Amino acid sequence: MSIHPTAIVDRSAKLGEGVALGPYSVVEDDVVIGARTELRAHAVVKRHTTLGEDNTVHEGAILGGEPQDVAFTGGESRLEIGSGNRIREGVTINRATKPGGVTRVGSGCFLLAYAHIAHENRIGDNVVMANNVAFGGHVEVGDHAFVGGGAMVHQFCRVGRLAMIGGKSKVIQDALPFVTSDGSPCRAYGLNLVGLRRAGVPTEHVRALKEGYRLLLRASLRLPDALERMAAVQDPLVDEVIAFVRTTTRGFAHAARGDAEA
Repeated sequence: MSIHPTAIVDRSAKLGEGVALGPYSVVEDDVVIGARTELRAHAVVKRHTTLGEDNTVHEGAILGGEPQDVAFTGGESRLEIGSGNRIREGVTINRATKPGGVTRVGSGCFLLAYAHIAHENRIGDNVVMANNVAFGGHVEVGDHAFVGGGAMVHQFCRVGRLAMIGGKSKVIQDALPFVTSDGSPCRAYGLNLVGLRRAGVPTEHVRALKEGYRLLLRASLRLPDALERMAAVQDPLVDEVIAFVRTTTRGFAHAARGDAEA
């Protein structure tokens, strides 16, 4: 374990083997930090926060701050962060609003400088948030999603698994899994073919997703009819899109004119 002489660590904090705390870093009470996690200069981990192993938290990041929510009246809520994340300069991640509530960030994420994750967010594994991305409260993001720089995601919206969101987008409805979405307001522009290829999705599933995309967004079908015909494709990834659409509360981003799958 390596603790710089200027670091401030509450006696109740639990630090794993090989934790490194840089100059002027701060670790408050009721914090758990897993093995080999590094806090660089001026990084702050606020109370009621848990970090897993092998995280790197860069300069000036603040983890577990009180939620920026007018409904917050105090009480113990938590922030839980997984393992193997890279959290760059100035990133802020807030704990939940309600007592007993949790903000969760998965493992293997790459959160670029000045990204913001608000209260009650649920962020999956291997998510990339580029510089200055901001998520409102209660946002859910699926595994392997990529959110481009400066994008803003409205509270209670969802970003599906392996979705890609273009830079400076304004996401006010759910962004479909496996789809590239962009714009203000955000609209669908075809499948995230690069992300699907990098994830090793087999060709037959990509072909099925193309048909599902066409039925849902390009075939001018009533939504119940589109979902029924998508189910007939009999592909697990298409079924995942169906389940995502069926559980939306804000609606989902429809196709832009002239999208790549037109």
